[in-house]
Amino acid sequence: MATATLPNDDFYSNTDDKSLEIFSIIWLDANVNVKDTRETEQKLRSIINHIKKFQDIKQCQQYIEQRSEEDRLILLVNGQFGREIVPYIHQLRQLISIYVYCMDKKNNEQWTYNFTKIKSVVVDLNGLVTQITTDHKIQKKVEEPLSINIFTTNIGAGKSTTGVNGQFVFSQILVDCLLQLKSSEIDKIELINLCQNEYDGNYTELNNLLEFQQDYSPNKVLWWYTKESFFYKILNTALRTQNIHMIFLFRSFIYDIYRQLQKYQSKKVVRVYRCQLMSNDELNNLKQNIDQFISVNSFFSTSDERSTALFLLGDITTQIDLERVLFEIDADPKIVNTKPFADISQHSDFPDESEVLFMIGSIFRLNSIDRGDDQIWIIKMTLCNDDEHDLKQVLMYMKQQIENEETNLRRLGNVLWEMGKFDLAEKYFNRSLKQLPSNDPLHISLYEDLGKLASQTGDYDMSMKWRQKLLTFKAENSLASNVIVDKTNNSIRQLTFCNHININTKWKQHGITIAGGNGDGNQLNQLHRPCGIYVNDDQQTIYITDLINSRIVEWKYGAKNGQVVAGGNREENQSDQLSCPADVIVDKKNDSLIICDFINRRVVRWSRQNGTHVETIIYDIHCQGLTMDNNGNLYVSDCAKNEVRRWKQGERKGTIVAGGNGQGNHLNQLDNPTYIFVDEDQSIYVSDHKNHRVMKWMKGAKEGIVVAGGNGEGNSLTQLSNPEGVTVDHLGNVYVADCYNDRIMRWCEGSYEGSIILGGNGKGEQSNQFNEPTGLSFDVQGNLYVVEYWNHRVQKFDIDFS
Repeated sequence: MATATLPNDDFYSNTDDKSLEIFSIIWLDANVNVKDTRETEQKLRSIINHIKKFQDIKQCQQYIEQRSEEDRLILLVNGQFGREIVPYIHQLRQLISIYVYCMDKKNNEQWTYNFTKIKSVVVDLNGLVTQITTDHKIQKKVEEPLSINIFTTNIGAGKSTTGVNGQFVFSQILVDCLLQLKSSEIDKIELINLCQNEYDGNYTELNNLLEFQQDYSPNKVLWWYTKESFFYKILNTALRTQNIHMIFLFRSFIYDIYRQLQKYQSKKVVRVYRCQLMSNDELNNLKQNIDQFISVNSFFSTSDERSTALFLLGDITTQIDLERVLFEIDADPKIVNTKPFADISQHSDFPDESEVLFMIGSIFRLNSIDRGDDQIWIIKMTLCNDDEHDLKQVLMYMKQQIENEETNLRRLGNVLWEMGKFDLAEKYFNRSLKQLPSNDPLHISLYEDLGKLASQTGDYDMSMKWRQKLLTFKAENSLASNVIVDKTNNSIRQLTFCNHININTKWKQHGITIAGGNGDGNQLNQLHRPCGIYVNDDQQTIYITDLINSRIVEWKYGAKNGQVVAGGNREENQSDQLSCPADVIVDKKNDSLIICDFINRRVVRWSRQNGTHVETIIYDIHCQGLTMDNNGNLYVSDCAKNEVRRWKQGERKGTIVAGGNGQGNHLNQLDNPTYIFVDEDQSIYVSDHKNHRVMKWMKGAKEGIVVAGGNGEGNSLTQLSNPEGVTVDHLGNVYVADCYNDRIMRWCEGSYEGSIILGGNGKGEQSNQFNEPTGLSFDVQGNLYVVEYWNHRVQKFDIDFS
């Protein structure tokens, strides 16, 4: 028997020993490297990829002892070595099972009876592979570590909850930040390369990887997640071990899972179950936090069948070193506002398993922990929403900080910096630098961040180097900090603001009335139930649809009175008359107004040079909203047909680009669409009024995506009530006039909930209040204009630079 000592202290920190999976096989045998074992090794890798081989007992023992308790190790050992090593390592949490293979089964079975982790004594390697295959199907479900964070109000003697609660908060913030961060092709290539390196020589997984590259689509993500393949193994390990960079690379797929869970969200109250094997320490930690809150750092898989969950716990008469635990969870979809859950059986690779899957970061209240007559611990929990616990104010504040800032690699770096993960923060700052154009002004902020970060970690020389780079960049790019890029083309309402307002942009909470505000009436200083607005920066002018007065009013910046530029001569259907116009835009190419003439069921073009020249361009349409893309195509919402159509120049019928499948709340339907917005990619954003949501229909899509609301009518941060005006900034953040809630909300791209940026102070006519806001628009400086239906006014909210 070899007994060589370790050659040096670095042996076990070698990166070759690091696996992207939780489960590993440790193979201890003096003959482990002989040719006869290679076929067995290949078979084993198709079950558990990472295999570490030893011929020396002492080295093997030291390696196992140095593994984290979050690792899950399976030991294969011959009879002779097993007798020597098992007594010293059997109690380790990271070691979950042992298999002894030998020539003399009877004699070896005698000593193995004393060790419950020994699963089997076998005499041939094929039998060993079969046994491990069978056992691992259950092990991977009950032995994976449960990665949770606890929010507690319990303060024991000499203890602080700050660190514990901080972990809870930042785990929530980090996931939100990652889901809002767009994935790039570089990220996907890096992920594929990492997987290829991990599974080099494992032909089963390399074939899975090839299939994934060729066949993956977002609507298949639940099938991939449940399939026995690299996708589940690596993603699950990354989440449970909080491998932030792997989570970063997987973020687009995590987002796809979130969208699918949202799409198939359970509609009724469910009771579900999950089994788990836990150490005494793990169980006691939960016992000490009864009536507190836990968040789960991974996707949380459960079954709606109690018997299925109990079966995985095995024969309860068999003694083991761990505690058998059954989670019993009650979940009500009505209280879910950010983290969806769904029965994914129909979309799973195992449709018979009745799996109910909860989103990462789901929060549960720990109600009770009791031991049953069958010696199984029953842990009862209830799904909570983010508003239910004492952390609400802190959590909402921190989320708003993310939502108020552009979510990019720099923002991710700052979140990690606050978490104390300095190396990772530096990594993403540098990653951002590599991806920026050479003259991008964001270099300034990143150089400042890297300089401060280096100082905080005590590397003052590096801090000076970053500051020198900053000074050099400023000298070579003197205009960088004041760049304004205006991408406005034709009448497209897409504005690109100064770079410095992409970060923590806020608006002054008290507006300035710039049109109307003198009661309802038809005088030139009055409006009567205004609704739509168009901001024309070229001429420092706004155009307002004055509904009851059946006119379009032009209001110059700073003017006390408006000027009627269309309609206003009785409410009729003649060519030069309007009847309750709902929306207006400017067609700069043709120097004309295009107006939704609602009661007359038409869209008209009204010349700005010759006010008597009016042309009906679309007939028989219940038009409520319109816009134009940068190619001059016109988009119009029809609230009666529940659709949005696009008209190219000269077209007579138009093409349906959103809705058109009848009235309803499915993703391919709309219910009373009102205002619309089109971005540079010709994606359509629609205020789906009676569905209390905003939908995004990408070019050519057969169904839309919910980008705001969609959780029923209400006033929580995940809900809207009869939304009206909608606009989108260059980052993809959606701004919506939440009409019946009297507030303006912002929904960052991919976020679970919105944030209130204006209003929300009750219905009223004060300068910080609204009374049913309808129209919504930015000017080129990023100031926000809000039309109020019942206050008969338009308010301007300037950017707050303080």
